[in-house]
Amino acid sequence: MVDSLNEIETPKIKVFLVDDDPLYLKLLETQFAENSSFQVTSFATGEACLLQLFQKPDVVVLDYFLNSKDEHAQNGLSILMRIKEAMPDIQVIILSSYENVEIALNCISNDAFNFIVKNETTFLRLKHSIKQIFKLYSKTKELAVWDW
Repeated sequence: MVDSLNEIETPKIKVFLVDDDPLYLKLLETQFAENSSFQVTSFATGEACLLQLFQKPDVVVLDYFLNSKDEHAQNGLSILMRIKEAMPDIQVIILSSYENVEIALNCISNDAFNFIVKNETTFLRLKHSIKQIFKLYSKTKELAVWDW
């Protein structure tokens, strides 16, 4: 006989990862794969992410500079503004390789949940930000404990 508690599956947290650097994107995917609470979808462009917003992700982790492959690609701030225009409840965390206060303030003032500079503490700060999102916005999905 199967225990009825084991039959109940906790809904997964939908996370969209957007980065034009395939190695960094794979690194992000690997980090999220370590926790079965997540359903991760990755995109190499912000435009591709926008086309999939109908899937209603809980969190979008979005690189700021998205034009290494296509110089005409929109940057993270433009994509953030379009996400918030289409679906204001989606929480967006901006990542950047460059520490720039003006860019960070622009992102935060346009409703990014956080701006994180890519360095050796990125994953720890990303983990903390996602936990804060669920704590602050009382999401119905439960976030399992991460042991990175």
